[in-house]
Amino acid sequence: MRQVFLDTETTGLSADSGDRIVEIGCIELDNRRPTGRTLHHYVNPQRSSHPDAVRVHGITDEFLADKPPFSAVVDELLAFVAGAEVVIHNASFDVGFIDAELSRLGRGRFAQHTARVTDSLLLAREAFPGKGNSLDALCKRLEVDNSQRELHGALLDAGLLAEVYLRLTRGQGTLVIENSDAGRGAQAHDVPQAPVDLRRLVLPLRSASAEELAAHEALLAEIDRASGGKTLWRQAVVA
Repeated sequence: MRQVFLDTETTGLSADSGDRIVEIGCIELDNRRPTGRTLHHYVNPQRSSHPDAVRVHGITDEFLADKPPFSAVVDELLAFVAGAEVVIHNASFDVGFIDAELSRLGRGRFAQHTARVTDSLLLAREAFPGKGNSLDALCKRLEVDNSQRELHGALLDAGLLAEVYLRLTRGQGTLVIENSDAGRGAQAHDVPQAPVDLRRLVLPLRSASAEELAAHEALLAEIDRASGGKTLWRQAVVA
């Protein structure tokens, strides 16, 4: 399964009020392994960023002045995500902005260009109900190094999200066992295994020693005295 981990930075918090995308970053994984393919663009939003947004991502209007508009990068973005599961943290936010950009260009909705969109925030809330599930909180909880994240950045955050997602979903699907000694990431499901006939197994039978039997009897007697009756073990033996 090909997956694309995506993040955006924006001029503000409301696509409905005209805020725009200023940065988009994507990282590709195939079968839960990085392929080395990334997509990253700064985008001229053709409007000023809110000061609070600049404090979060550090991307100024002056820096964006000579960057291409979204219309110039949209084809590359849609080609990159085509046929992939796109994983986004708090997907409704980013998808809302991308949908607004696509709507201006008459390009439909973002989900129509992907296999599906997965919201990693919802996965995190299921795994850690009642706890903080921001990307920073998940990095700390799942021991993902985010020491370089002084400011938000779309490509950096997409990479952190991929690392968080892999740890968050560890154990789902096929178990993978890597054989590092053999020098080839061998997987348990690469080699078909013959079914084991459990009827042929002979299990060893070990009898309790005299000391163990005496200790067991003493424990039962103590439980009988404390409860004022017979333990279930003694009732089962009598039956």
